[in-house]
This record gives sequence, structure tokens and C-alpha cells, in this order.
Amino acid sequence: MNAASADQIRLLDVQALDVRLQQLAHRRRSLPEHAEIESLTKDLTQLRDLLVAAQTEESDCAREQTKAEQDVDQVRQRAARDQQRLDSGAVTSPKDLENLQHEIASLAKRQGDLEDVVLEVMERRESAQERVGELTGRVASVQSKIDDATARRDAAFEEIDGEMASVTKEREVIAGSVPADLLKLYDRLREQQGGIGAAKLYQRTCQGCRQELAITELNEIRAAAPDTVVRCENCRRILVRTNESGL
Repeated sequence: MNAASADQIRLLDVQALDVRLQQLAHRRRSLPEHAEIESLTKDLTQLRDLLVAAQTEESDCAREQTKAEQDVDQVRQRAARDQQRLDSGAVTSPKDLENLQHEIASLAKRQGDLEDVVLEVMERRESAQERVGELTGRVASVQSKIDDATARRDAAFEEIDGEMASVTKEREVIAGSVPADLLKLYDRLREQQGGIGAAKLYQRTCQGCRQELAITELNEIRAAAPDTVVRCENCRRILVRTNESGL
């Protein structure tokens, strides 16, 4: 394949822009905010699960407290009715009086036991409420950190994407001035060779594979016409000759 020396040198400009695009893409993928957001999101998920559990416990305690208070109220009302009967003098039979007094005493004990239950449930509910408050604050704090990291990531995206668009446009302009067959060969080699399709021959060394060329290969390159597209024997990339090639 033949191509003017100037076209081959422009290919190095295309290669430099492609390397810059690779670097920008790598930077975009490797932003520290990615790992930060992922870690914080895991923390947030765990905290939200704990918050739901605490809210469920608080709700269960609220229902349990309501039920216990209703039980206390029922016993209190029943005891009040019995006490009213006792005080009214309507019960005259000694046995009935004894039974009524015994029931009042039993209801008093029952009321005391139920009130203890209410207090115990209230303590558990208060503890659950405190836990809900604590976890709500932690969830809000982590969410704020995620929002901050996301904003920083998006700002970095905007900067990187802007530069990528600029570099891509510049590449299109320069690549448009490179002969189609040479550019096609370059693109194919770039895909095969880890993003590097053309390299400068500098001081007898291929800048693509960093290998110094053998004397026989150098002699062949010296003998080649300036418009001949030469390839590195080691890595098969396009070798572009310049005044610094050491030929």
C-alpha cells in the first residue's frame, strides 16, 4: 500500500486523538464517584431495611398498646360497676357480698397486671420510636451523600463528554483527510492491537511495541520509497517515518 508521507504523518494525529478518546472513556468508567455511590447505595439499602423493621415494630407496639389500654379500661369499668353495686347496698346476701368483694379484689389485681403490660409496651414503643428517628436521620444523611456524589459524577460526566465530543469532531476532520484505504487498514489494526494501529518509528524503535528494529528490517525501510506504507515486523502496526526515525 502506498500513501503520501504527509498522509501517514496525519495518521499519527488520528492515533493520538484515538488514544485521547480511550483515556477519556477510561476516566469516565473509573471515576471514584462510581465506587462511592455503589458503596453508599448498599449502606442506604441496609439502613432502609432496618428502618422498615423499626417502623413495623413501632406500629406493632402501637397496636399492642391500644389493645392493652382497652383491656385496662374494660377491667376498670367492670370494677367501677361492681364497686357501685357494693356501695349502693343493693347486695344484701353475705355470700353475694363476699363474692362481689372478691371479684373487686381480683379485678384490681388484673388491672394492675394489665397496667404493667401497658407500661412495658409503652417502653418498647418508645425505644422503637427512638430507633425510627435515629435510622430516619441516618437514611437522610446517606441519601444526602449519594446526592452529592451523584452531582459530582454528573459534573465530571459533563466535562468528559464535552471533551470527547470536541476530540471526536477533531478526529473526524483529520481522518477525513487520510486516504480511505490507509484509514481502513489503520482502524482494523487498531481494533486488533489494543487501540494502537499506527506508531512512530523513533530512533530505530517502534513506538507501538517498543521493540528496536533489526538491522535487516531497518535496511528494508531505508530502501522503501517515502510513500510506501511500512509495517513493524514485531507487532504488524503501521510504522510512520519521520525525521526522528534514525534512518
